[in-house]
Amino acid sequence: MTKIGEIKQQLAAEAAADAAGTPVAEPTATATAVIASSNAAEPATKAAPANTKSVATQAAEPKVEWRDEIPLTLTPGEGMEIKLKMVAGAKAQYSWVVKGGEVNFDTHGDAPGKSISYQKGRGVASDEGVLEAAFTGNHGWYWRNRGQSNVQVILRTRGDYSDIKKMM
Repeated sequence: MTKIGEIKQQLAAEAAADAAGTPVAEPTATATAVIASSNAAEPATKAAPANTKSVATQAAEPKVEWRDEIPLTLTPGEGMEIKLKMVAGAKAQYSWVVKGGEVNFDTHGDAPGKSISYQKGRGVASDEGVLEAAFTGNHGWYWRNRGQSNVQVILRTRGDYSDIKKMM
C-alpha cells in the first residue's frame, strides 16, 4: 500500500474512533513527514523540502472534533502568529481557512538556539494537515494579510500540545 493510502486509512480509523469515543492504536511505521498538507495545488515555497509531504484530501471526510478554534481578524498589511507548545515528535492536526480573501503564511518552529521553517505560502485561502514538532519548543503559524480589505483566519487544532497562544 502507498504511504498516502496508509495515511488515509489511519485518518479514517482515527475519525471513526473519535466518533465512537474509543482510542486508536498508533501506526507501527514511523511517518517521515514533519508537516503533511493537503494544500498541494497552492503555490508554496518550502524551506525544509526533505521533511515536507503533501496529502490529498478525501472527498467525504467525517466531521472532526477540534480541541481549539481561534478566529483572527487581520486588517490590510497586518500579521498575527499562533504557537503550540510541543515536545519533539509530538503531532498536531490543524485546519485553517481565510474568510474574505487570502493570506501569506509561514508554518515554523522555534526554541532557544533552534528554528525551522516547515512551509511557506503566498496568496493562500486555506491549509490543513499534521504538524510534527522537529524539536521541543513552540511550533505554529504566522499569517499576513496583503489584501486591501479585512480578512478572518480561523485556525482549528487538536493533538499533542500542551498550550496554544497568540504571540504579541
